[in-house]
Amino acid sequence: MVEKVIIMGAAGRDFHNFNVYFKDNPRYRVICFTATQIPDIEGRRYPGQLAGEMYPEGIPIFPEEQLKQLIETHKIDLVAFSYSDISYVNLMHKASTAMAAGADFILIGATYTMLRSAKPVISVCAVRTGCGKSQTTRYVCNLLRKQGKKVVAVRHPMPYGDLTRQVVQRFSSYEDFDLHQCTIEEREEYEPLVSQGIVVYAGTDYEKILRQAEREADIIIWDGGNNDTPFYYPDVHIVVFDPHRSGHERLYFPGETNMLMADIAVINKVDSAPEAAVKQVRQTIKELNQSADIVLAESEVMVDKPEVIKGKRVLVVEDGPTLTHGEMSFGAGTIAARRNGAAEIVSPLPFAVGSIKETFAKYPNVSDVLPAMGYSRKQIADLQETIRKTDCDLVLFATPIDLPKLVEIDKPTARVRYEYKDHGGSSLADKLLKRFAKLG
Repeated sequence: MVEKVIIMGAAGRDFHNFNVYFKDNPRYRVICFTATQIPDIEGRRYPGQLAGEMYPEGIPIFPEEQLKQLIETHKIDLVAFSYSDISYVNLMHKASTAMAAGADFILIGATYTMLRSAKPVISVCAVRTGCGKSQTTRYVCNLLRKQGKKVVAVRHPMPYGDLTRQVVQRFSSYEDFDLHQCTIEEREEYEPLVSQGIVVYAGTDYEKILRQAEREADIIIWDGGNNDTPFYYPDVHIVVFDPHRSGHERLYFPGETNMLMADIAVINKVDSAPEAAVKQVRQTIKELNQSADIVLAESEVMVDKPEVIKGKRVLVVEDGPTLTHGEMSFGAGTIAARRNGAAEIVSPLPFAVGSIKETFAKYPNVSDVLPAMGYSRKQIADLQETIRKTDCDLVLFATPIDLPKLVEIDKPTARVRYEYKDHGGSSLADKLLKRFAKLG
């Protein structure tokens, strides 16, 4: 019998799981996707030209809140959970909802959806959103380029626009961001790599992306999203940990899977995290993955104009996903403000408008800083208006992109950057190159 399926997702892993697990498989009939985490991604369709011959009309996408109703209405047999960075407690609540409504609930094995590459693959993943994957990816790319290798980065998907135009996306210049109508979240991931001369691929069809990337790369770097597992089989799997959230490596899906698969475990932010928390994370890794090499690292914070911060009332703008589904209440901008003598970190909460106000209501852990949310033009406009209304002397932005290029800011600004830095002992370079030497 054909099993009727709902794929629970967030516009990324769900499409990949469909492509490699369900598409063209006569055993299953995917009735719909559900969507969450990202604003305004429901109400679309996964288009027929991407879904294959079995789905000429495409596949609808509904809000996750309708899951129980959808199961009962369509007599669904199977719910396939397909997104990342969710607590085990919340994950099992969703499983219980599906099972009580009459459906089976599955998690697809991490390796089952990994594609094989003809080129060596290094993956950079994490146990939570906001651990420091991006600067680690940049460090690895630069390290291998110094070894004379042509490196191409493939980014975990963020297909929030017209899916038919996002099958294979290649970014090698700033003009490509406008060509592909990138959101702030996409630019935050692509821009720092492109500015270093590194080609970045993303999209919806990761088989096609892989084959195109292989044509111009000696080594492919998988640049992970959230705490998801790689879409490609890695020859070396690097996993980043955040001791500011010690213990989370065992409490969030699928971050623990990444930890158990790690070849190299990078404990990041040890310069700003409590020593006891660093020790706890290290002990957990040693107990559960004895074959992993452990590296201590710093997320080095650099300010372009540190002298302008002292004595100022500062609005801090931080990376959005780190604060939202990453559940952090601060980031590099807050650390920079405190270290450089800000008189006050001004809360944007009383000044928030529109979708930014809704974000604060949805994520109560965020109140003292402003998440750089920009999944749509409307949200970017709300971000700009919130900054304009906030009563402060200085806007200190710690997003990976040059925010004033996208948002008009009518106040003095300073920018915070953060880069990977080894913290004594064994270096990431030594561990990675030794692993590659063993692979020949």
